[in-house]
Amino acid sequence: MEAIEIVHLSSDNEGGDDIEAVCSANQIETKTRQLTKHKSHSASQISEENIVSSGLSSCRSVTCASESGFLSVDDISLSSPQPISAAPLCRKFWKAGNYDNRLGSKVSSQCAKNYLHVHPLFLHSNATSHKWVFGAIAELLDNAVDEIHNGATFVKVDKILNPKDGSPALLIQDDGNGMGPEAMQRCMSFGFSDKISEFAIGQYGNGFKTGSMRLGADAIVFSCHVNDMVCTKSIGLLSYTFLMRAQLDRIVVPMVNYKCNPSTGYLEKLNHQEHFKSNMSLLLDWSPFLSEAEIVKQFDDIENHHGTKIIIFNLWFNDDENLELDFDTDPQDILIAGDVKKIDTVPARKRVNEQQLANRLHHSLRDYLSILYLWDRVPNSFRIILRGQVVKFRNIADDLTDHAFVKYRPHGGGLEEAIFVTIGFLKEAPDVDIHGFNVYHKNRLILPFWPVVSFKGNRGRGIVGVLQADNVQPTHNKQDFERTSPFQKLELRLKDMTWEYWDRFSHKIGYQKRKRRNPVGLPNPSMKKPLVTEKPVALDNCSSPVPISNAQDGSEQTSLTKRKTRGFTDHHEMKRQAVEKNVQTTASPADQMVDQEIVNLLEFNKQLNADCFAFEKMEEELNLEVTQLRSRLEEAKLEYNRLLDEAIDLKCLD
Repeated sequence: MEAIEIVHLSSDNEGGDDIEAVCSANQIETKTRQLTKHKSHSASQISEENIVSSGLSSCRSVTCASESGFLSVDDISLSSPQPISAAPLCRKFWKAGNYDNRLGSKVSSQCAKNYLHVHPLFLHSNATSHKWVFGAIAELLDNAVDEIHNGATFVKVDKILNPKDGSPALLIQDDGNGMGPEAMQRCMSFGFSDKISEFAIGQYGNGFKTGSMRLGADAIVFSCHVNDMVCTKSIGLLSYTFLMRAQLDRIVVPMVNYKCNPSTGYLEKLNHQEHFKSNMSLLLDWSPFLSEAEIVKQFDDIENHHGTKIIIFNLWFNDDENLELDFDTDPQDILIAGDVKKIDTVPARKRVNEQQLANRLHHSLRDYLSILYLWDRVPNSFRIILRGQVVKFRNIADDLTDHAFVKYRPHGGGLEEAIFVTIGFLKEAPDVDIHGFNVYHKNRLILPFWPVVSFKGNRGRGIVGVLQADNVQPTHNKQDFERTSPFQKLELRLKDMTWEYWDRFSHKIGYQKRKRRNPVGLPNPSMKKPLVTEKPVALDNCSSPVPISNAQDGSEQTSLTKRKTRGFTDHHEMKRQAVEKNVQTTASPADQMVDQEIVNLLEFNKQLNADCFAFEKMEEELNLEVTQLRSRLEEAKLEYNRLLDEAIDLKCLD
């Protein structure tokens, strides 16, 4: 038996050739028998060849290792200085990292001592950044959404059963561009991202590892990719169970690759025989599948030879010994077990609060996914399919009344740097104890219903806002923002915006309008030139902000007094009051300009709606044509089969 061949992926650029194996074949056999004896569900042979070992900085394929400056070690083996006992793997995520770090199996090399590697426990500690399990699912969906520019049209999230033991597993599948062998290795490594688009959500190349390991102990990835008319199919297994049970001191990822002939379906092994045999052996031992045929069959529903399928199994349990993900309560949803938020309010308001999206999204994946992205900026052809049902996308702004549109310019730069905030009352206000801003970054929801104020005496209740803030940096788990100066300024501005909106519009939901008093020593604002540092915005029923004046743009000021003098502007309200008081008003040139702009915007909006209707009608016609063509194709197939059967019968008669 030969020693294991491992590709070391390190931060050094030293190379080495003709490295001797540290331990003999006999030692390998001894280690294999020890590991086999203590495995709980299969007989794993660890002492084979060619396992990919994940390095600290980045990843390269075996074929390009020497070209990229990374060390390719041909004769490295697993050694075991003392007998190995099967490490008990806790099924509760927050306790699964309590591992007795005794000396166990080591991947050894005479020249590998200067090379950094990642300990398997890092998989767990890295995943703890996701306190909320839905945040981990969102990480994996981000990868699919980033594939929209490559033609992805759907991402599917569903429950399947582990063929080995019948336990639930989580399936996430898309029809994006897929990954070739090298891209698959980079996916399995840390800190390597191929995404160069400024619109891509992923940045660090870490989302797959943190997301999958937060959901379950093990994940197997199937990916089809076509490049230069060459179709490849790759399989990789990231198994925390395997690494812990084997007590390895670094992350080892079994992978196999095929070259596919699309016309015949024939699969050619890209790895040499010993490499393929050893990696396939580990895949069969530690994956949910019992044979190579079962593994290869997983590619059958990846259509057109491009796309990626992730199966996460050995899902984590909560403290009550139940699966964290509840697949049973709602067959069309995935819930967080036991995480239904208790609503502390009067009985008459309890039901309306429980049904509110702001409360449901914390335990209902369907509700969370419905607002996860700004869907008006995502192609209509893209769908999220949760448990067989398409997720209906929602625009939070549609749930608001008395909309206001406010422009916030963080640095006083050009128009492209402005942040447009939609703010209003929830339709159920004041019967809901909800408020806060939904902050998106690159179309992805980072902070849902972020409470920037602490309302007392109902002041601020029911006020909700929506904005996209690309000038602030999300944390790497995409559930918060880094506490930078731009973020702190944004928080302060949203807080002031909430109070300003409440003081102006709270009477519309039944509260007494608060009279505003001028600070002592300050002249009447109407007698004073306003301290405008950004263009005020008309608060009407238009769907976009309307500049009121051509005041010189400047940096956003944080002085509350200055904002009070600016306030919110509502021309329709001013004109109505003037008519009621029989006051003869003469529209100023600025008002006339604004009115004309409103008319132009309304006309443009009508034209866009008409175009949209025409496109929708065209889409319906095209869909009908596709359906008819598919029907004709099925008929042709049936006719072909009939003729083929007749030909066979005639041949038999001859």
